[in-house]
Amino acid sequence: MRIIVIVFVLLVSCNASNEKPYYNFETQFEISNGVETATYHQAIQFYKDLAKAYPEITIQTIGETDSGKPLHLVTLNPDSVFNFHEIRKNKRILLINNGIHPGESDGIDATMMLFRDLVNGRIIPPKNTVLATIPIYNVGGALNWNSTTRTNQNGPKSYGFRGNARNYDLNRDFIKCDTKNAKTFAKIFHLVQPDVFIDTHVSNGADYQYTLTHLFTQHNKLGGKLGSYLNDSMMPKLEQKLAKKNWDITPYVNVFNNLPEKGFSQFMDYPRYSTGYTTLFNTLGMMVETHMLKPYHQRVEGTYELLKSMIEITEEDGEEIATIRKEASFDLYQNEYYALNWKVDTTKKSTLKFKGVKGERIPSDITGKNRLKFYRTQPFTKDTPYQNHFVPSLKVKIPTAYVIPQGWHNIIDLLKLNSVEMIAFKKDTTLTVESYKIMSFETQKTPYEGHYPHYNTQITKEEKEITFLKGDYIIDTNQYAFRYLLETLEPQAFDSFFNWNFFDTILQQKEGFSPYVWEDKALKLLKDNPKLKEAFEHRKKDITEFNNNWYAQLDWLHKQSEHYEKAHLQYPVYRIN
Repeated sequence: MRIIVIVFVLLVSCNASNEKPYYNFETQFEISNGVETATYHQAIQFYKDLAKAYPEITIQTIGETDSGKPLHLVTLNPDSVFNFHEIRKNKRILLINNGIHPGESDGIDATMMLFRDLVNGRIIPPKNTVLATIPIYNVGGALNWNSTTRTNQNGPKSYGFRGNARNYDLNRDFIKCDTKNAKTFAKIFHLVQPDVFIDTHVSNGADYQYTLTHLFTQHNKLGGKLGSYLNDSMMPKLEQKLAKKNWDITPYVNVFNNLPEKGFSQFMDYPRYSTGYTTLFNTLGMMVETHMLKPYHQRVEGTYELLKSMIEITEEDGEEIATIRKEASFDLYQNEYYALNWKVDTTKKSTLKFKGVKGERIPSDITGKNRLKFYRTQPFTKDTPYQNHFVPSLKVKIPTAYVIPQGWHNIIDLLKLNSVEMIAFKKDTTLTVESYKIMSFETQKTPYEGHYPHYNTQITKEEKEITFLKGDYIIDTNQYAFRYLLETLEPQAFDSFFNWNFFDTILQQKEGFSPYVWEDKALKLLKDNPKLKEAFEHRKKDITEFNNNWYAQLDWLHKQSEHYEKAHLQYPVYRIN
């Protein structure tokens, strides 16, 4: 009898171990009837369970974040192939980034439901498009759970905080990479090398009827066939697909505390922003910006439908996208000049049939001054001017290569992180290069994302012969990271490493002079250099401030002498033309 019982227990145990565990894939958003969002731990567990239940999904941890926790990358491929090098051979890749601002949680919930519905048969999965997502990018912000910091937002009940674990806004950090989050994102991005990138957001600069707005990367900046495809094909297709689903969408309403119907321009996404960064590598980028005053369930549902539509477009246009992406860097490199900075083209305007609500300025009960008030019970549709064309405000001649001394290891590390190919000199090497001197710049007077950035940077150029040391780097610009190199290493670029303060040590003189010593040497300098003396006298005559400042006069003469240090204001990245 005892033997029979033992055999029975063993049989029951074996059968139980063969049974697949039951997973409840109903999200917190659905359980709460659309008023709550998933916490960080709920979202990660959801994807772990999906990966256990469905072989089409894998989840992996990559790198670190400032919170001490890793980033997760979830990939959905019906073929169950998860090697991105193999995937890229015959499929397109769409990467969705969620929770960069965790209080803007719409994309977190929408993507969870989307991945589930694609593997459980509710939606037919694409054949030639692989999906990847970072479930929550700002982990530290997501763990900073609260229900008060989104003053304007209509749900969910609780959410994460905009700043990360070190209070950085991660959507200002892509090019400068101050955070571990941004460094890990770069690793993921260059591993995945997506064809299409979507970042999910929520915003409010005004009130209007739309739940959904789109913020595509600026098409003139993207340029060439990629820019034309984005503006003339991808964007209209998205609008048309959503219209068929009864979802209105308009370009991101780029206004703050103003009436949108007066007109607005497209947002310029420089490389500090996610789409500005990803498009440096010819990825077609967009943000979805839902309107924070709309009910939470409505915003999540709209984001879900937009993501579905973008998958459909990537699937339908996959071959075209692959071709124009492959040709983009080659086409750009054939140009003589590259545009660094941009301004609105005031000669071109589009007209939007904008669906707004009445707004007016009325006296404030608090301040007594005029304030803006909107009346949602009075909707309208008006022709609204929209400026979505930009022209270059600064161009630079494309160099054949850059040379950077090995001592600038902080810059070199960022270049390597972004898959820049470079070669170290095997011996000391003398080259004729173009050299930049920083002539002037302005600096923000208030801190911005851990920096006091420069702007309006002006340079002078000089050709000189320089001997570089063994171990210094030469970087050919004809490579995958072509755009990235010019946007970061040209000091006048809006988001250059110079403007982000990475080269500030060259702005400070290390050697100076004692006036009582330099007086006698300066007098001899003037006696020995009549032309210099003539220029000095003209300067005193023409510039009152200079004439009245004895130290400025001595300093100017010192800067004309052999004693003035060569490193001061000398930009240490050199160009080969």
